[in-house]
Amino acid sequence: MTSTEDSEILKTLFQYQNGFLISKIMFTAAELGVFDLLRESEEPLTAEAIAEGLGTSHIGMQRLLEACVGLKLLRMEMRDNKGFYGNTALADLYLAKSSPKSQYSDMKFDSELYYPSFQYLADAVREGKNQITSIYESPMKDFFQAIYRSEEGIQLYFGALKNSWILYCREMISEFDLSQFHHICDLGGGSGIFAEEHILSYPNSSVTIFDLPEVVEKAKKNFVALEESQISFQGGDFFKDSVPEADLYILSRILHLWDDEKCMQLLTKLYKACKPGGGVLVIEPVLDEERVKYFGAHFASIKLLVHTDGKTRTPSEHKALLTAAGFKEIQAKHGSVYGALLGRK
Repeated sequence: MTSTEDSEILKTLFQYQNGFLISKIMFTAAELGVFDLLRESEEPLTAEAIAEGLGTSHIGMQRLLEACVGLKLLRMEMRDNKGFYGNTALADLYLAKSSPKSQYSDMKFDSELYYPSFQYLADAVREGKNQITSIYESPMKDFFQAIYRSEEGIQLYFGALKNSWILYCREMISEFDLSQFHHICDLGGGSGIFAEEHILSYPNSSVTIFDLPEVVEKAKKNFVALEESQISFQGGDFFKDSVPEADLYILSRILHLWDDEKCMQLLTKLYKACKPGGGVLVIEPVLDEERVKYFGAHFASIKLLVHTDGKTRTPSEHKALLTAAGFKEIQAKHGSVYGALLGRK
């Protein structure tokens, strides 16, 4: 091994070993409002000005800002022996809370929910089952029961979904021509983001959002539909209750939460409810067939191991489930992060 090869290996080791700290630095700066203050400022600011504006210590802010420069989240220029800080494009677009493309809520969800729970990852690997009971120190066995037990939890989850779909929703909707489907049922789509994007892409369609009653109740208070007649809500449990009749059922990040048996139960139910000529659109973090690419799907797989009984799947595994449920002419595509499959009745 050459010294250059050894150096590259050590760089990778350092990056992976300190990955948790990198994410915490990024989130802390976002939480304190560093990126928003600099986004609103018409010019770069000194560490003193930023600390004063955000009500923090100067020494703490100075070190945080320097770390953010090292991570290329901020840029720094020297003037009269003083450092002046400004946002990079990444921070301005995705880290400032005020940006339309902000990922702050998604980071907050990861920081407050996933980050603490990953201390149980080794237990999940040893036992091969989720660690919800240990994470919440209660008899709770369901990830969503834990999230939905408070309005704050629901809002945190919806905020994370909204952030993610702002980046990827339109891409996923455009993977297939869905213009022949006029009435859509979005199962588990209580955040309303996917429904809004679908109506923007297909203004002659209507969407019924079908989600748990407590989720629907909360969502209605915060949801501003483009046209009331185009987007509606219906409360229910899609495993226990009848689902609305529709031309197309959307399962957006749903199937990976459940094992094959539960997925088959749901897909078979949708096939029976689906109108002839209709279909189901599945959007998921999808593994490649060799299970070596699309590392975002592997991240999702580890999150699922700790928190649910579900798993990420390859296109062929998804197709097998859809085919067994009765769907035909199954098409699969992969976007920048998520995969999409369309099956027809």
